[in-house]
Amino acid sequence: MTVNTTPNLLQFLQDDLAISTASLQVALKHSEQDPGPLPMILWQYGLVTLEQLEQIYDWMEAA
Repeated sequence: MTVNTTPNLLQFLQDDLAISTASLQVALKHSEQDPGPLPMILWQYGLVTLEQLEQIYDWMEAA
């Protein structure tokens, strides 16, 4: 598990941003094939909005 997929990040995504487990599984699967920051993968596949993406990066910076 990389820095981008820490349990705390996954919990934040589910609890604070209400990202579904299914959406996270899709993003994690894509990250195996095309490595990159999980937040960017979520955004590229339309699983989070640009506003949510900003919230994720703000959270990561503060963590």
